[in-house]
Amino acid sequence: MKNTLLLLLLLLTFAGCKKDKQDSAAEGEFFVNEDAATFSQISSLDIGDTGAAEITAFDPATNRLFVVNNGTVNKIDVIDFKDPANMKVIGSISMAPYGGAVNSVAVSDGKLAAAIESLDKQANGKVAVFKTSDYSEIKVISVGALPDMITFSPDGKYILTANEGEPNDAYTVDPAGTVSIISVNDNYAVSTLDFSSLAGQQAALTAKGFRIFGVGKDFVKDIEPEYITVSADSKTAWITLQENNAIAKLDLSSKTITNIFPLGFKDYNADGNEIDLSDQDSKTALAKWNVKGIYMPDGIAVIESGGTPYLFTANEGDSREYTGLTEVKRAKSVKLDPTLFPTAALLQQDAQLGRLNITTTLGDTDGDGDFDALYSLGARSFSVWNGNDGSQLFDSKNELDVKTIAAGVYDDTRSDDKSVEPEGITIGKIGNKNVAFVGMERADAVAVYDVTVPTKPVFLQLLKCGDAPEGVLIIPAKDSPTKKSLLVVSSENDGVITVYTPKTI
Repeated sequence: MKNTLLLLLLLLTFAGCKKDKQDSAAEGEFFVNEDAATFSQISSLDIGDTGAAEITAFDPATNRLFVVNNGTVNKIDVIDFKDPANMKVIGSISMAPYGGAVNSVAVSDGKLAAAIESLDKQANGKVAVFKTSDYSEIKVISVGALPDMITFSPDGKYILTANEGEPNDAYTVDPAGTVSIISVNDNYAVSTLDFSSLAGQQAALTAKGFRIFGVGKDFVKDIEPEYITVSADSKTAWITLQENNAIAKLDLSSKTITNIFPLGFKDYNADGNEIDLSDQDSKTALAKWNVKGIYMPDGIAVIESGGTPYLFTANEGDSREYTGLTEVKRAKSVKLDPTLFPTAALLQQDAQLGRLNITTTLGDTDGDGDFDALYSLGARSFSVWNGNDGSQLFDSKNELDVKTIAAGVYDDTRSDDKSVEPEGITIGKIGNKNVAFVGMERADAVAVYDVTVPTKPVFLQLLKCGDAPEGVLIIPAKDSPTKKSLLVVSSENDGVITVYTPKTI
């Protein structure tokens, strides 16, 4: 009897321990109790120099990483990831048969999809789909011009690309910005959508901060899709329109772009938005300035709670700088309205805001040739937006600057431009928390936030990484070869892939 009781106690103890690691089979969810504030580096791998290691995708079936590498040649590198602490390149897939640079990769159900621009960047690009097991080609699909980002819907039924449609340098050829929807189960049939159906809303959208400002100001040609996120039920997608300062909403069932949400502007004269605007003031000092920021997000991610989709954006900012159109000038080189800027001579000194890069497409509100307001590119932050109506629910204000300054990784030479330059963002479940990872291109770091309450993100830690992080990938514990969450950061300026994991509790 005594031995039976002892055996029973041991079985109960084992079951309790197992529950800490994994939910019951009935619940069907893998769970590891991890501390989201304790990510630390476990390895790194250098696969090249500038242009290497831009975007990374992971295949749990083969435990391989697939990495965009446009260094010396255009290819996808394949990395053995069975032991993340000892990664190694085991092969590559040449992009030569398909066009020019590969811009993005995504993986779903044993399939690798790659977005590849044409050698003529204004011509239609391609999506090439390969088997992750042997890299053999499954299908090649023509999409819009300059496919810049690619993703699978969560259910694997769709491949979506954001086709940026950038003009040539002379700005004499400017293809439409589009989104392509590829139906995987329909022999990869493709629908490529432009934004012409919403052209009648241009005036109303512009009044709310939407930007159409290319040569000829053509609504369809000027829109430049950048990045896509898809709802958990695979019914809705949202696309950042970076240069246009907006987010578009796409109904996947009807293949219809239903909305454009202009994002408005950020006030650097408001409490909490203090920033440093000079790279030549011999210090890093955050202060209020009579300047606006244009959100212009790059990366976007979604989580849903209580029926509301919460869109998280990395507000990088970007400018159009071509021979045929250059929108940026230094603030010291423009004439300021003497009434609205009575101390213009002082303000336009290099140690004040004279070095600040501003857009010349906004600011002369009365058309008299001088600037009544100054608009800089990006918002030096990440934001949360309501995916149903586009309203802003949260902005990190100047916290990314504050945290990177405190950590000694803030680059003051970028104060006059886009500061830390938040570019990539992803969200994953770490333990029982939803956690956002924000890659900052000019700080060479990733900020980690608890976003379990989506409208109240809480800073957890800052992770140093390679030079200019482009791709930020979270591998959930259930798919991970270590059965712990893994953060993979790929950096485009030095070709370094860095892997982090948290501690278990």
